[in-house]
Amino acid sequence: MRYFIHLSFNGTHYHGWQIQKNAPSIQASIEEALSRILGSATVVTGCGRTDTGVHAKDFRAHFNYSGNSLDCEVLTYKLNAILPRDIYIFNIFPVPEDMHARFHATGRTYRYFVRQNKEPFLNNVSAAPGTYSTPQPNMELMNQAAAALVGTHDFTSFSKLHSKTVTNLCTVKEAFWFTEVPEFALEPFFVFQVTANRFLRDMVRCMVGTLLEIGKKKKPVEWILQLMKEKNRSFAGHSVPAEGLFLWKVTYDNLKTVN
Repeated sequence: MRYFIHLSFNGTHYHGWQIQKNAPSIQASIEEALSRILGSATVVTGCGRTDTGVHAKDFRAHFNYSGNSLDCEVLTYKLNAILPRDIYIFNIFPVPEDMHARFHATGRTYRYFVRQNKEPFLNNVSAAPGTYSTPQPNMELMNQAAAALVGTHDFTSFSKLHSKTVTNLCTVKEAFWFTEVPEFALEPFFVFQVTANRFLRDMVRCMVGTLLEIGKKKKPVEWILQLMKEKNRSFAGHSVPAEGLFLWKVTYDNLKTVN
């Protein structure tokens, strides 16, 4: 039987979701814990990859188990008891055998949090826009530029170089900035939210770095259109630090449970 896992994690101390040869990962931690509880090697498939240091508020994964039907509530409790404190399992539930955590996800939403100043309680989960002495970015200009990202485009200019992808076409459903005061924050944060059917490696962090250049009036709003036309990563802005990036929500059209 196939089971889905709904989880959340702080990625500060991990080299992303995917298993690495000589570095800790979220996937390896969950597989080790799950295999220990179930008594057999268990492979876990995630809804996507996250880069080193990136967090996930909403992440989905699946695994197969051929034994007797699992008590999901008990399994969730046991996993949380032995997993590190920066990985939390919300719940586990059975799904149809052909339900795939990655391929059946229809949308993914990311948020990037930019602090305006020092944040003693949130330094590991937010990033400053350069040094603290720089002028604050103009959110109206950044939203004008972000609107141009919406639609189906070739995002080569926003992708990590030499990434092995079949296509760099992505459909962005929304892209905008707003301000928010997260719990424990001392000042409002600038937050960038973007939703798409798929993302390329480093894509969101490059988008944010590029939009901040526009927000600081180092580049005009029209620059964003030129970047997409050029399809050249070296022309775009720098990639901002990973600690500000969260996979915020993963969407499925038909996520059905099995009784």
